[in-house]
Amino acid sequence: MSYSGKLAILLDSTYLLPIVGVEVEGIEKALKTLKKLRNAGVATYYYTPFNLLEILGKLAKTRYPRDRIAAGLLSIEEQLNLTHPTPNGYLNALKLRSKGFRDLIDLLLYTTSLTKGLTLLTRDEELVEFLRRHGEKTENILLEEELIAKYG
Repeated sequence: MSYSGKLAILLDSTYLLPIVGVEVEGIEKALKTLKKLRNAGVATYYYTPFNLLEILGKLAKTRYPRDRIAAGLLSIEEQLNLTHPTPNGYLNALKLRSKGFRDLIDLLLYTTSLTKGLTLLTRDEELVEFLRRHGEKTENILLEEELIAKYG
């Protein structure tokens, strides 16, 4: 999906964690591809307040340098575009949660991408399988391996 001829990508929190200093195994190729797309001017990246909530949840379980976290959060705010779910997005996330998918934040990211016309970048194949099993649209989802294969 695109906006103004650019790829408009809502990032799963996995891709934001390195910005605040949290290592994520096996993410280097994806981050390199995202940087390449941004530098070429063909992609715009988005995040939601739920990404930040998820990041803070992970940080709360460990000890990370406070200054690194502050710099990372500021970088996310300055370099990415903030978006929010619509009321319909919230309701759809709740509906999907009631069908058995446990990760409400992932569902909120998914429904936000749908209602805002964004592509959701994720490595969560379980989410995609759940959505397909329940007859939900998945054309708006770009799996990490597809990102790398197509644009890397």
